[in-house]
Amino acid sequence: MNIRGRNKVTPEFNMASMTDIVFLLLIFFMIASTLVTTNAIDIILPKASGKTENKKSTAVSIKADLTYYIDQKRVGESVLESQLVAALSQQETPTIVLRAEKSVPVENVVKVMDIANRNKFKVILAVKPN
Repeated sequence: MNIRGRNKVTPEFNMASMTDIVFLLLIFFMIASTLVTTNAIDIILPKASGKTENKKSTAVSIKADLTYYIDQKRVGESVLESQLVAALSQQETPTIVLRAEKSVPVENVVKVMDIANRNKFKVILAVKPN
């Protein structure tokens, strides 16, 4: 007569379900990290200590070939002021993040700062941290 019970507890642990969960999490984070992009033109910024803090602002980028961009949209130098005023008219505290490559002449940077000064816009100069 067989007295042993039918249900026998095995001390083994099946890792198949655990590896499935790990791979699903890995795939999720890989996809999620590729969706995070910055809203800026790819330029080489000058280095400085400090931190750029902006909440809601408009980025003005100046590339080395002296082309101007307002939030990734190419803008001519002659219509830069009117485009900035139109873009910042809805904000209560209009802020410009000025992103100029380190090879851009200072007079072009000062031109954007002068536009901001005339229209009472706050200017934040973006730099690459040390």
